[in-house]
Amino acid sequence: MIDAGDTIDRSDGCASCGASLAGRRYLLLESALVRSVCSESCLREAQAASRKRRWRARRRAMKVLIIGLAVAGACLVPHQGPPGPQRPATATAPSGDHAAPSRPPGWFGPEWPPTETDLLAALGRDTWLHPLAGPIRRMPRNDTRVFGAIRPGDRAVECRNGHCGVDLGGEIWGEYVRAAHDGVVDYVQRGLNAQHGGEFVRISHRGGTVFTWYFHLAAIPRRIERGVFVKSGEVVGLVGDTGVKDSPPHLHFAVSIKPPERGERYIDPEPLIALWPLRVPIDGGAAGMVTTVSEPGLPLGSALLIPGRKRRLAQLKRAASAAASGGASSGSGAGAASEDEGGPEPGPPESSGSGDE
Repeated sequence: MIDAGDTIDRSDGCASCGASLAGRRYLLLESALVRSVCSESCLREAQAASRKRRWRARRRAMKVLIIGLAVAGACLVPHQGPPGPQRPATATAPSGDHAAPSRPPGWFGPEWPPTETDLLAALGRDTWLHPLAGPIRRMPRNDTRVFGAIRPGDRAVECRNGHCGVDLGGEIWGEYVRAAHDGVVDYVQRGLNAQHGGEFVRISHRGGTVFTWYFHLAAIPRRIERGVFVKSGEVVGLVGDTGVKDSPPHLHFAVSIKPPERGERYIDPEPLIALWPLRVPIDGGAAGMVTTVSEPGLPLGSALLIPGRKRRLAQLKRAASAAASGGASSGSGAGAASEDEGGPEPGPPESSGSGDE
């Protein structure tokens, strides 16, 4: 049915091929226009042409719409103006469940890199000091005072020729000897003990994994007893000559380490005391300050193993093992450090043999 408003193409020619319309005709409705064609084939051709025209119109409309949206979006989106004054960023402390985790002792964090405050606090908790006060750094003066120098008796194998520590000082009899680090007094030997290093103190550090030894003391404060906590720099004795036969007063200082589930071994402390901070007295009194800018010491180096000494040490070790297996030894335990010309010194029952100055 054709609406009254539609326009009818009343031409006598076919709208597709232009042939004359004789009798039967086909009508093609295209928008508001009605066209006449002569056959079905012409009708199909006319319909195909009509579809192409419609798609071309739709594509043009789509392009116009896209361009219009793009222009409208560019006009509506706010533009960034010139940069204004910037405020410094401030960090807020986390609270509640987001609080920073607690740090175990000796660890930095959770900030990284660590702040200067963290570093200073960690260094303050782990301060090692030279056992003798400054301003002059006392170091071994000759080869007989270095680690591994010749000493008689059965000594630990790592001590090379027998000397399991270094000899320091001797300028002032009765000079203060100070703890090298925070620790707990592990053993105290009072009395002359002439053949075995004289009076000495052994301090345990870092949960019993590091030990420092102080031999030939002239006296030991009364409060220095087994199990007492001492702080770095606290007086543990006075420089003396107990247990020394011919040498002048001095301090025999030794360091040993005992890792978990392993035997105790002595190490050369000379490179350590060459770098440790010095405690310098103020106006010659008991008060003092610690300095980290003092000149480092020049180590002489540990003594070389004398040919044949290793074989002799092996023989002594086998003899000691045989004696232990026979149950011959009892009482004071293994030897500790000994003095210059003396023999092995009895020390704490749990310690291994050492060699003194």
